[in-house]
Amino acid sequence: MSQLEQFALLARYNAWMNAKLIDAARQLPAGALTQERGAFFGSILGTLNHLIVADTIWLKRFTHHPAGFAALASVAALPTPDGLNDIPCADLDSYIARRSVLDDALSGMVAALQPADLDVVLDYKNFKGIAMRKAFAPLLLHVFNHQTHHRGQASTLFFQAGVDIGVTDLPMLIPDEV
Repeated sequence: MSQLEQFALLARYNAWMNAKLIDAARQLPAGALTQERGAFFGSILGTLNHLIVADTIWLKRFTHHPAGFAALASVAALPTPDGLNDIPCADLDSYIARRSVLDDALSGMVAALQPADLDVVLDYKNFKGIAMRKAFAPLLLHVFNHQTHHRGQASTLFFQAGVDIGVTDLPMLIPDEV
């Protein structure tokens, strides 16, 4: 499996898992999504919003990639978060809409990747304003890894709230070899 195929698999996994979290959120009683749970980002919605914030920040950085990924145009128009614990989506409906925009943009960008795009060095500033210069492929891998990390936290919070999101393993999306 090539690196491009691996990123395509991660994009599919990302969208699949985000849909599972949305399905789980729909099962919660009123108020449970925003209930303080002692998690790093407070509530389930706080945790999900952190992913919205981080994905927005990274995808906005990726708009500066010289490939000029057209799929990221919808992200460029989004407001830039002020902090990692911002709540751009105050309810489930706004979260679902924003998650769809971000997942579509990320999947579209990954679908457009060419091998040479992975070798580009991306210049950006971190959240503290410090100039950074890093290879694009590991940054893209970080985006997927970061999502997996916080979705794991969210799945625990859902389980504690009485909702099992089900199987979360990447091999569920890896085709059997014949």
